[in-house]
This record gives sequence, structure tokens and C-alpha cells, in this order.
Amino acid sequence: MNKKWWCTGLIALVVVIGTGCGDKPQAGPSNSTNEGQKEVVTVPEKEVPATNASGDKGIESTEDVDKDKGKDKAKEEQVSSKKETISVYYTDPQEMELKQSKLEITFEDDLQKYKAAFKALQSSNNDELIPLWGKVELKSLDMKNGAITMDIHLPDEARLGSGGEMFALESLQKTLFQFDEVKSIELLVDGQQVESLMGHADLEHPMTKN
Repeated sequence: MNKKWWCTGLIALVVVIGTGCGDKPQAGPSNSTNEGQKEVVTVPEKEVPATNASGDKGIESTEDVDKDKGKDKAKEEQVSSKKETISVYYTDPQEMELKQSKLEITFEDDLQKYKAAFKALQSSNNDELIPLWGKVELKSLDMKNGAITMDIHLPDEARLGSGGEMFALESLQKTLFQFDEVKSIELLVDGQQVESLMGHADLEHPMTKN
């Protein structure tokens, strides 16, 4: 009888111990609402060097290089070009007298300066200042040792009366002789020396500064 109770007590003890072990919390995934969420850490992006259209870092594109060259060329041209305000001579609508006007010309060297001065004699923006060389064609202009040699073509519509011819020659001399280095002007018509420019007044070869 005692043996039976002893076995029964042993079985009961084993059951109690097993029950106790089953009540212990088991390690495992949490059933909270944060299950499955991960902490996100944001890493600041590294600054990436700018790239050009071709995708090369630190290298200028062809377009950028061309623009820079264009700017440099424009600066060189601006530096090499010179400007000067000169006196230019015209006549009035009735061809009664010569009238002086001030114009600014742009040039790169002395030869271009003389050509620009003659070109200024050919046009006017003032109705009261009539150009005397407007229809004359300049074929060539050269300068050597203070002597200018001009070769022109004189179409019929460029010819003037006696008064206009005299004013034309005077306006040419006054305009070109204002430059200190110009000492004489040899005026040729189609490469030839002529006695009279338009048939009314004698033409000196060369015309000299007084």
C-alpha cells in the first residue's frame, strides 16, 4: 500500500514540475505592433562633382570651350580696334559752302583709318550735309612715306558742276590732311593721272598739304 502511494506521489511531482516548465516564457518573435519594422538610418549623400553633357567630370564640353574661345576672340578684336573722332566735310543742299561735321570712325591700323575717313565722306545722316563723294567708287588706297595714293572710278552719276567739283577736292584734302602724317594725296582715276577730276578744275599731281 505504501508503495502505491509512493508511486502516485512521484507521478504527481513529475506533473507539477512539467507544468512549471511549460509556464516559463519562451524566447521568440515579439507579437507587438512593431513586429517586422526595421530602423532606417539615412546616410547623407556625398556631393557628386558636376558633370557636363558628355558625362566627363571636371572636363569642359566642346560647346563650353567654343564659347570661351569666342569670348576671347571678341576681347582681342575689341582691344585691337581703335576709335577716333575726326572732322568730315560736306556741302549744303545748294552747294554754296563746305560744312564740317564730327564723326567717330573705327579702324585697326592707319591704312584702314584713311579708308574709313574716305567712307565717311560718302554718306551723311543729316539732310543739311550733302556728301560730295557718295557715288564715287574707291578701287584702292595706299600710304607710303606720308604720301597717300588713291585710285577711284568715277561713274557719270558721280560727276558734279564746277562748284561741286571744287568743294569735292577741298573736302577730300581737309578730311585727309587733318592727319599729321599725311603730307600728299595722289588721286588717280581708273589708274590714270587726269588733268581734271570732273572737267572743271585742274587736278594737281599730287595734291600737297599747305
